Amino acid sequence: MNPTNSTFPVTKFLLLGFSSLGWQSRTLLCALLSSIYAGTMAGNLCIVWAVLHDPRLQRLPMYILLGNFSSLEICYVTVTAPRMLCDLLSPGLPISFHACFLQFYFFFSMGSTECLLLAAMALDRYLAICQPLRYPILMSPRRCWMLAASCWLTGFLWNIVAVILISWLPFCRPYTLDHFVCDPGPLLAASCSPAPQTEEFFYAISSLMILATFLFTLASYGLVVRAVLRLPTGAGRHKAFSTCTSHLAVVGLFYGSVMVNYVNPAASGGSGKVVMLFYTVATPLLNPLIYSLRNKEMKGALRRTLVGKLRGILLWHRPAGPG
Repeated sequence: MNPTNSTFPVTKFLLLGFSSLGWQSRTLLCALLSSIYAGTMAGNLCIVWAVLHDPRLQRLPMYILLGNFSSLEICYVTVTAPRMLCDLLSPGLPISFHACFLQFYFFFSMGSTECLLLAAMALDRYLAICQPLRYPILMSPRRCWMLAASCWLTGFLWNIVAVILISWLPFCRPYTLDHFVCDPGPLLAASCSPAPQTEEFFYAISSLMILATFLFTLASYGLVVRAVLRLPTGAGRHKAFSTCTSHLAVVGLFYGSVMVNYVNPAASGGSGKVVMLFYTVATPLLNPLIYSLRNKEMKGALRRTLVGKLRGILLWHRPAGPG
């Protein structure tokens, strides 16, 4: 391989993705992923719609955070899924250098924001259950919006230095990346010269974000579970457990797969693509299902807002009677 220099700057990469699969297998995978993508968009858009159009949900911090979380999931899956579907149907299409690193930046910024939002949702449940008298003050709607905004801001600032450092590396021809997204692993492997300090820095900040938010989330839910176990049996205890188990399901799905790739990347081996495919496409679909199907308030809000809107549309288009 020939190292790049000032005469031959890097202008594009080739994402190999799933090009080793046959045409029929890629077509089936494309159809499956297209269905999952459509379901993800529909499910998360319904949650965002319900939060934006139901005044009762707008006053509850849990649903403010959930609306932000669903908005993030919509953006998160859109960063990778359309390009991946395009590559499945037309393998061999290059991606420009700038588009590749923009995808890299937004993908990891949204991943960091998701870690922070999951921690914020755990904090909200801790305050609601363990500090019920102070909860309206500690987690007012205004403070909740500020907390959500800080999660977005921190997430989008967290990876800037790492992305810039990796973009400055010299890359070797033929500039192929053995992945379906512009991931740091393949990008570092495509570098002409080893960059151990850059690699260590990237995985250090990734591990710090993942482990810190994961431990905070686990500690918060641990305190919640201890508080719930002290409640007398009844509807309150059941509702608290139901809410926490749905949140913990999302936490387990997300962190379980992310840690394989970015806390101990060597452990993922050849399964890295499959693991990333799961948490980039599958978990954003499961999140709205877990939250909405186990939550009576969310289901009621969806019925009120969506059914009311459809009824209004039907009445608007109904032809007027005689006279």
